Amino acid sequence: MPRTELSGIVKAYDVRGVVPDEWDEPEAELFGAAFVTVTGATAIVVGHDMRPSSPGLAAAFARGATARGADVTLIGLCSTDELYYASGTLDVPGAMFTASHNPARYNGIKMCRAGAAPVGQETGLPEIAGLVGAWAASGAPAPVAAPGTVSGRDLLPGYARYLRSLAGPLARPLKVVVDAGNGMAGHTAPAVLGGLPVELVPLYFELDGTFPNHEANPLDPKNIADLRERVVAEGADVGLAFDGDADRCFVVDERGEPVSPSAVTALIASRELDRNGGHGTVIHNLITSWAVPEIVREHGGVPVRTRVGHSFIKQRMAEEGALFGGEHSAHYYFRDFWNADTGMLAALHVLAALGSQPGPLSELAASYERYRASGEINSTVDDGAGRLAALRAAYGGRDGITLDALDGLTVTAQDWWFNVRPSNTEPLLRLNVEARDAATMERVRDEVLARIRA
Repeated sequence: MPRTELSGIVKAYDVRGVVPDEWDEPEAELFGAAFVTVTGATAIVVGHDMRPSSPGLAAAFARGATARGADVTLIGLCSTDELYYASGTLDVPGAMFTASHNPARYNGIKMCRAGAAPVGQETGLPEIAGLVGAWAASGAPAPVAAPGTVSGRDLLPGYARYLRSLAGPLARPLKVVVDAGNGMAGHTAPAVLGGLPVELVPLYFELDGTFPNHEANPLDPKNIADLRERVVAEGADVGLAFDGDADRCFVVDERGEPVSPSAVTALIASRELDRNGGHGTVIHNLITSWAVPEIVREHGGVPVRTRVGHSFIKQRMAEEGALFGGEHSAHYYFRDFWNADTGMLAALHVLAALGSQPGPLSELAASYERYRASGEINSTVDDGAGRLAALRAAYGGRDGITLDALDGLTVTAQDWWFNVRPSNTEPLLRLNVEARDAATMERVRDEVLARIRA
């Protein structure tokens, strides 16, 4: 029988929990029926990642959808951004079964409306979850008189061609190491990069939802250690690391050194603005580097600052008609990709930019990295609100200091800034610091950490 209590698995932007302990195929079937009911869809597209539970969950979701009269196109194994491509190019709502970088026992559903428009807390997810809970308690509605059909379709070749058309040509051959982390980039990267003058060095391309080599989360430094070593050993031009569902991409230069997502954001923003005659808006969240809005303005664009989180980025992308958006978490959003995020397209932009000039990636990236950043530092606290209030009191009265409460607390001085914001799911405060030089960054970092952890 389906569970009636779903609050633990319905998150801000998706459904996610442990299978089978917190949810399984009976719930997935009801989610399929509810998704069709709330969106009013007559046709949908469904894809899934390589986790052992994913094919069964996707099939159950399809059964629920067809029972409510919708035709279902199953595209099988895919990355999340390939699912967005399917939703965009077919102009139908979609559902992707993945838990991204979470451990193997987890799975989830990322849902979108036609044209890859997000489904989240303010765009239908509570209504979908409410129907699932009600039907689990009282019984699902009877199937409609004319149930929908299920068909299969391979969209990987079209997805690969479309991404290559958006990034432009690669002017010289490159040697590229890709760490798929046993996730979906092992499926998509050969198709996308196979049409380019790229010598591809695969690392952990075997699709394995148990993640036997390392977590598929490239933002954790330990998970890119193998990539960094392999890039240097191979004498490669660049290394790329993807998360489990391959919608995020992290970049490593020829020395095996990480390239900050802020630098990648600035690089892609400059390319997109140049391609559009120096006109357009670029969205960035409030913990990206000072360099991002500076470079956007230098290329004729208008930077727009938002809260952290993909729902805020996508909302502002749509409101502003923005060309591009980037986050510190290595999510990159493109107007020409239905305002959705795609790590693979971001990777292609980095390769195209690198190939357009003779120098190494380290030199190219340095022109977009103007300041010194701490990276995100997490602290476990009992009273997050109290610590934020104490920080506000400590810095609010200082000369030359401005405070901003857009997302947590941002404190800005002439030569540095820091942001402290609470986690939505854990008793954590997240600190990011940036300054004009390393010594200042370290001094501010240590001072703020001491106050947070006092």
